[in-house]
Amino acid sequence: MNLNDRWFTEQCDEAGCALSYRIEAHLHSEQSRYQKIDIYQTTDWGRLMAIDGFVMLTGRDNFLYHEMMTHPALFTHDRPEDIVIVGGGDCGTLREVLKHASVRRAVQVEIDERVTRLAEQYFPELCESNDDPRAELQFADGVKFIAQLPNASQDLVIVDSTDPIGPAEGLFGPAFVADCERVLRPGGILVQQSESPLIHQNIIRPLRDKMRNASFADVRTLPFPQPCYPSGWWSCTLARKAQSLESFRTEAVETRQFATRYYNADIHRAALARPEFMKAW
Repeated sequence: MNLNDRWFTEQCDEAGCALSYRIEAHLHSEQSRYQKIDIYQTTDWGRLMAIDGFVMLTGRDNFLYHEMMTHPALFTHDRPEDIVIVGGGDCGTLREVLKHASVRRAVQVEIDERVTRLAEQYFPELCESNDDPRAELQFADGVKFIAQLPNASQDLVIVDSTDPIGPAEGLFGPAFVADCERVLRPGGILVQQSESPLIHQNIIRPLRDKMRNASFADVRTLPFPQPCYPSGWWSCTLARKAQSLESFRTEAVETRQFATRYYNADIHRAALARPEFMKAW
């Protein structure tokens, strides 16, 4: 990370590129128990949160990520009721999950409470559902939390994590993926943020193999645009227990009682289509 008087720059060494944002102010900086957290005010992208020098979200484009991490899975499941979000400390994924009336309980398990408290202060629009009676905020290790859940107790597990280094490394491991399969009911879905399909194939392909090895019936990687992340192209990988991910509740999408900015039925269909280089995965 490079910072001068006007620019925040994140270098992506593995891709030989960098992204820069013009800033107006450095609003907050702290070293939590787990990581360094910074909040900036940019000139064109709203507020920006960085963790350990890496951009986590901006006010301008976070809706792309949060909608794709949630709605494709929730509209694929027949009736999603019990949801666990591992990570997701900015609470945007929780907000999107709770837009679904069928959800009766959504537990967000974030290891670093400071991420959530800073999101409440600097990104209040993402935290507007934190007081929903169906929401439960837990500040704990997500790997240990999932390991302690009963068999077949959840409909969705959404892993909204940082890159697979530091506190998030275990969330990409085979034991964790197998535990997620264990706690899901038949038809349950695991959603994992899975980095850039262009520059992180060394992460995505092993993750997909771990999901198959954990006996998931179907695995799909859904790409979507994400301008604030390296390459501008990101993905989530879905794995379903005992059923296919091919079809979804199209009528429910088209008659939904809440607004989205990116996700709709056509976007869902398009995300299921695989580019040629992904067909061999």
